[in-house]
Amino acid sequence: MRCDLHVHSVASGMCSTPVLNRICRESYNDAAEVYKRLKKLDMAIVTITDHDSIDAAEVLRKYPDFFLSEEVTVRMPTGTEVHVGVYDIRERDHVEIQRRRNDFISLVMYLTERKLFFSVNHVFSGLTGRRDEHDFDWFASYVPALEARNGQMCAKANSDAANLAARFGKVAIAGSDSHAIAGVGLTHTEVPGARTVDEFFAGLMQGRGRIHGVHGGYAKLTADVFSIVNSLLHDKPWTLAISPLAVLVPFFTAGHWLNEIRFCRKWSAILDNTEKRTRRLWDVPPRADNLIPEHFPFGIPLASSLGPSLGTSA
Repeated sequence: MRCDLHVHSVASGMCSTPVLNRICRESYNDAAEVYKRLKKLDMAIVTITDHDSIDAAEVLRKYPDFFLSEEVTVRMPTGTEVHVGVYDIRERDHVEIQRRRNDFISLVMYLTERKLFFSVNHVFSGLTGRRDEHDFDWFASYVPALEARNGQMCAKANSDAANLAARFGKVAIAGSDSHAIAGVGLTHTEVPGARTVDEFFAGLMQGRGRIHGVHGGYAKLTADVFSIVNSLLHDKPWTLAISPLAVLVPFFTAGHWLNEIRFCRKWSAILDNTEKRTRRLWDVPPRADNLIPEHFPFGIPLASSLGPSLGTSA
């Protein structure tokens, strides 16, 4: 049984690039077209992982082989952001996930209680901004899976992610992360012998998953961006006035690609020289705005009152 575990549609919302975030979407993939392409490429089950959205489900819920998922923008205890894929959810899960996404620990506790499968996506990408060394400790301690092959990432970033998953003892998954229809389904995860969605994820947790498909590349990224620009021009004809700026696309994607390579090399080198460390929920100090002075009588310092684990910063 095969499934592309990282796919986007028009429901992913506006792109995050300044200025363009006012006019251009992350993806113009039609959900129905995504489904047809995935089935054409022999995906036995289908999901869409839009950014903090499940709107694409409206047109796909009629298919018995479709299941609901999303890619969640999550704030880590360090203040950084990561993208977390959460799979086979219900509408009520989406509501609770969005409520908790600014608190990694709260979100992890909910996903664990609900026994929902989740992964950290494109772990060696700078797409979500800066990274902190402690982020990887949280991944090692509480995340069951890492995306070990992403169809938009370079081969080295994917190889390093696969090695990190093996080092941390995590499930390795794969997905196209395609924002353009041409790349959908070209990278996927397989669980031999699975017959249902439940069996698929059970097989992943049992270590029977296999990752397949293409890596990303500069030419592929540039072609995808041109595809998105073309869709933008059709969606908003008035943008034809600024269409000459499209000649800058190869330079924009070149800068992005080089930054991704730099980010990957930096964090791969750091992790190669760092021992795996376990983080614990009580390693995070309580927020000061939740602490009432009356709780600490007799002039006892705050750190002393909290004890050695909670009184120091992680």
